[in-house]
Amino acid sequence: MKLAMIGLGRMGMNMVKRLLQNGHQVVAWNRSSDKVEEVMKDGAEGAFSLVELVDKLPSPKIVWLMLPAGPLVDEHITKLKDLLGPGDIIIEGGNSNFKDDQRRYEELKKLGITYMDAGVSGGIWGLKVGYCTMVGGDENIFKDLEPIFKSLAPKDGYLYCGPTGAGHYVKMIHNGIEYGMMQAYGEGFALLEASPYAEHLDYAKVSHLWNQGSVVRSWLLELLENAFGEDPKLDEIQGYVDDSGEGRWTIEQAIEYRVAAPVIAMSLFQRFSSRNENAFENRVLAALRREFGGHAVKEK
Repeated sequence: MKLAMIGLGRMGMNMVKRLLQNGHQVVAWNRSSDKVEEVMKDGAEGAFSLVELVDKLPSPKIVWLMLPAGPLVDEHITKLKDLLGPGDIIIEGGNSNFKDDQRRYEELKKLGITYMDAGVSGGIWGLKVGYCTMVGGDENIFKDLEPIFKSLAPKDGYLYCGPTGAGHYVKMIHNGIEYGMMQAYGEGFALLEASPYAEHLDYAKVSHLWNQGSVVRSWLLELLENAFGEDPKLDEIQGYVDDSGEGRWTIEQAIEYRVAAPVIAMSLFQRFSSRNENAFENRVLAALRREFGGHAVKEK
């Protein structure tokens, strides 16, 4: 299939490469032209304006947005409204709020443009292992687009989740769970570091050990093994842990639906407190975000 990708950041760039590797044709655009020129070397067709990007697509035109959630997505959709027509498709693959998806769907529906939401997880490792993809929107359109999702994902790694907003809602909860898991690892390693056995423990080896049949084994522990292998006490980074917004939205929905979510709520509040201290558990969280998502860390 042929589609366009708008946004060549940590995720978008590698998603284009994975699509190309699986036989798709991709027209790529980014605000900075150097990223476009870079991905053209991998076989993508470059575009240096949105008009050029749309002109290079066959009908129905498929445009995938991979941009930071919020106003920037709306800004690009507003521009695309004048360039796309009935039957064309916009896929929003960033971490948008599902309520924004519902609003955009209604606005674009009036123009005959289909809006699909796709929550994508995989971070900087997605090119190699694939992107777990959660899709919301028209089910018939999902089936038409399925070759794209199948190429991006590992085996059994994509799912139609329901009508508009469902994909991003499921991704939001996924990220809320991620917050809680990371917090538990952070606290556990902090307790190891505070113990009289700390000087005898190699945390990279502990991480590796726990992935050998243990009930707490996970990909996050594999990443921690990498992080501790490079910096045994995480001394080179500060325990400043940012949040992308999805943890906050998860808590908002827990309040709205009256669902108890104390672990996720506490893990979000702990991230707030991390910005005023440099505790070991927060350095673990910061290291994990760097390892799976390429997120920036504050170095000492």
